[in-house]
Amino acid sequence: MNARDYDAETRDNDGRQYAYGFDFDVMHPFMLRSFEPFLRAGSVLELGSFRGDFTRRLLAHFDDVTCVEASAEALEAARARLGARVQLVHGRFETVALPRRYDNIVLTHVLEHLDDPVQLLRRVNSEWLAPGGRLFLVCPNANAPSRQIAVKMGLITHNAAVTPAEAAHGHCRTYALDTLERDAVAGGLRVVHRSGIFFKALANFQWDRLLAQGDIVSPQYLEGCYLLGQQYPDLCASVLLVCEAGAIPKTK
Repeated sequence: MNARDYDAETRDNDGRQYAYGFDFDVMHPFMLRSFEPFLRAGSVLELGSFRGDFTRRLLAHFDDVTCVEASAEALEAARARLGARVQLVHGRFETVALPRRYDNIVLTHVLEHLDDPVQLLRRVNSEWLAPGGRLFLVCPNANAPSRQIAVKMGLITHNAAVTPAEAAHGHCRTYALDTLERDAVAGGLRVVHRSGIFFKALANFQWDRLLAQGDIVSPQYLEGCYLLGQQYPDLCASVLLVCEAGAIPKTK
């Protein structure tokens, strides 16, 4: 297996930005809102913090925040923004050693990047979740209408395709609710809640252009897309599982 350059994977490329204004300004608030009814008091471990944008939102709910990030460049950017309020750990999820267990573990738009996602979910289940703790697992959705439209346009071959630009950002797969739950169960986790976040018929770059206009998309429209996504999770920008620890699976 070729060694991965995690710094390069977090940089924008010719076909795709690593993150969009839509992610920061629309998806992040709705993600946290989706988590809130299920959050436990105590500590939180964020696996894959990038430059700390979502971490800052977690700090509104938690004083005890630990982040693990594989990209040294992203981690330093997070350190500059967050300072001593967060314990930042540079490491790969597959090998990092953490000193304790956590009441909440957040894994947003990360699992699709991993060479062996089930291995990480086993570590979450057996090593890092505190008794009664919960994992908040979010991934981009293969069946989002924006992707289905891209298939009809001939831009991608099928809903779960990984484009060259996505591959350059480290994507190894594109999940839907069924395949995400398959991997969570294979990791020994027990799914206690499943949903979608934000009904989405436009690509991220199209959303950014709309949002920049200021007078086309109202807060009420965004709220409607969020609420409709709860009714039709398979047509959302992202799929969400809330998991608790289960039986530790036997490895072959």
